[in-house]
Amino acid sequence: MTATVIDGKAFAATVREKVGTHVSRLKDEHGITPGLAVVLVGEDPASQVYVRSKGKMTVEVGMNSMEHKLDVDTSEADLLALIAQLNADPSVHGILVQLPLPDHLDSDLVINSIDPAKDVDGFHISNVGLLGTGQKSMVPCTPLGCLMMLRDHHGSLSGLNAVVIGRSNIVGKPMANLLLGDSCTVTIAHSRTKDLQGVVSQADIVVAAVGRPEMVLGDWIKKGATVIDVGINRIERDGKNKLVGDVDYDSCVAVAGAITPVPGGVGPMTIACLLANTITACCRANGLPEPDGLTA
Repeated sequence: MTATVIDGKAFAATVREKVGTHVSRLKDEHGITPGLAVVLVGEDPASQVYVRSKGKMTVEVGMNSMEHKLDVDTSEADLLALIAQLNADPSVHGILVQLPLPDHLDSDLVINSIDPAKDVDGFHISNVGLLGTGQKSMVPCTPLGCLMMLRDHHGSLSGLNAVVIGRSNIVGKPMANLLLGDSCTVTIAHSRTKDLQGVVSQADIVVAAVGRPEMVLGDWIKKGATVIDVGINRIERDGKNKLVGDVDYDSCVAVAGAITPVPGGVGPMTIACLLANTITACCRANGLPEPDGLTA
């Protein structure tokens, strides 16, 4: 048995195509162009790459892309003033502050200063609370991408046993809430879980988001289970740098029913879902129906 490989790159392209179609409809029928503002503080090389990629894809789907690049020593007051300006700008429907921020800035304070309705990362405490209580919210992009792929593969998730390995605020906890919303039976596992292998072996769905390279092995996986690998880890192997997930792909692909690769699995979905969230925020701001298939 060899697992079906879930092609996140192809799936993300389909999501972006749906977003582009909806952007065109908003422009043609309502004269509205969704706008995404990205704020980058400092010159972190990885963050610069992410911001460029986000800006490029935002423009490709027909949205307005607004980039605000601030010096590394920008004061908290100046950053909060910029966010207040973006909150008040009706042409801005989504606001994203690229993390990590320099050490002198309070990330929680900054994120919670964003208008929750424009918080397309889904990190604002109000959105966290709304998601946790099953209400309409902005949903973090990576878990949303995982949910979309799971729904596409399974159809209904109702009644399936799901194990989320990792309890981060960005992936683990919101992923568990999304799976609960689709009527899964959900276990959140982590570094202190007793008999982690035994817990994982009962799962129909495994979402690995723990940040440990190739930790989840094939003999942990229930035959035919779906494995979603959120991990992105750089390791050295045979004298070369290699990108691997939290799942040992070679051993798991022989047992699982479906699996996401690294790279090319969950990663491409994150930016696609950022664009989807921006469309959702734009529609909500203008009292218009939300696009089908792009929300939780």
